[in-house]
Amino acid sequence: MMQATSTEVMAWLDEVPDPEIPVISLVDLGIIRAVEWAGDVLEVTVTPTYSGCPATSVINFDIEKALREHGVEQVLLKRQLSPPWTTDWLSAKGREKLEEYGIAPPQPAGGPKHCPRCESQELEKLSQFGSTPCKAQWRCKSCLEPFDYFKCI
Repeated sequence: MMQATSTEVMAWLDEVPDPEIPVISLVDLGIIRAVEWAGDVLEVTVTPTYSGCPATSVINFDIEKALREHGVEQVLLKRQLSPPWTTDWLSAKGREKLEEYGIAPPQPAGGPKHCPRCESQELEKLSQFGSTPCKAQWRCKSCLEPFDYFKCI
């Protein structure tokens, strides 16, 4: 079998959903830092969203599974902690998918711009911690629905 190009591999990995937010891919999340061949071994560099992320082992399993399904026999996952992951690495497509899913994407100003459901700007923070450590819990004062806000990191 011929070796896939980096572009092909990234397209395969763009189909692998984040286990905590299944509407966004690992590529859109920005944690796949590099893919390159070292002989017959495909090296995939991954930067977790934070060093203690509980989903890391699931993410690694899903990456290997997806690549093996495409015929890649030898995979080496390389964990890269520096530079640390930042929400700046989220793709524009990923940010749109988050909002469509009901999670407000990160904003440089430190809080959501509007409710991802009704787009009202009348918001209040309920808790610095949401469904995962990288999210905070907010509520819309107009539609009264709570929602997660993906914190800037």
